[in-house]
Amino acid sequence: MKDPIITSISLGLVAVLSLATVGGLAAQQPAGPAYKRDVPAELLSQTKISEDSARTIALKRVPGSAVKELELEREHGLLIWSFDLTVAGKPGVEEVEVDALTGKIVGVEHEAN
Repeated sequence: MKDPIITSISLGLVAVLSLATVGGLAAQQPAGPAYKRDVPAELLSQTKISEDSARTIALKRVPGSAVKELELEREHGLLIWSFDLTVAGKPGVEEVEVDALTGKIVGVEHEAN
């Protein structure tokens, strides 16, 4: 028969290691986007270019920018990822539209506040 003290220590160690592993995994979960999103599920299912890929394309178009808002919409017959980008120290936003099927930039416009 096993020693009850060793069994208790072993169970306690397993519990501590389990909590540490779960806590570590929770800390590694990526945070959701820090910007406003309007992405209807019925449109999302029709995209070929992911939100992440479209965001990378838009951010490359406006260096030093950050996403303020994102919308997936149908505009002029195209399925569009529309990003409002801000640049520190510059007023207004740059709206960059990325075709959600091809990944091509189909529009860039400065919008004043």
